[in-house]
Amino acid sequence: MNVIVLNGGSSSGKSSIAHCLQELLPEPWLHLGADTMVGALPPRLLAGGEGIGGLEDGGGTVEVGPVFAALDAAWTVGVAAMARAGARIVVDEVFLGTTASQARWRAALDGLEVLWVGVRCDPAVAAAREAARGDRAPGMAAAQAEAVHEGVAYDLLVDTSQASAADCAGLIAERVLAGG
Repeated sequence: MNVIVLNGGSSSGKSSIAHCLQELLPEPWLHLGADTMVGALPPRLLAGGEGIGGLEDGGGTVEVGPVFAALDAAWTVGVAAMARAGARIVVDEVFLGTTASQARWRAALDGLEVLWVGVRCDPAVAAAREAARGDRAPGMAAAQAEAVHEGVAYDLLVDTSQASAADCAGLIAERVLAGG
């Protein structure tokens, strides 16, 4: 297994699961994802327009501009190149484009062993986590909780409103260690 793709809405627990996986799995795994990519952007691309908007005041809606889309496509290919070079990677993603997002990742990861994991979380639970964190746009977690999963195919589903991040990571690690 080269790559684990965790897809879920904001505040669903993907990052917590990724950190637990890094502790559980015997080989080192890098944790890269949407927040990593967005954090690398120049500040001028965080205000909408050509970049990405709605991250701070979005009311649940994230808007993606053409420059962000091009950089995100390059990011995806770059992550795949790292996996091809031998790095094991946990991808922490939010498929805003649902099936189109997964298709882009599938194309980039073609030929690699990938475990596709849906990280579900009840919208009310995700919204409560979002409010407690205080670093997310209000409404984003509830808006994304179900929407990012529409039409997306998974090898495994976990639900962080029903189980802890550690328990979810344990299920994922079992699949990885068993060969997918």
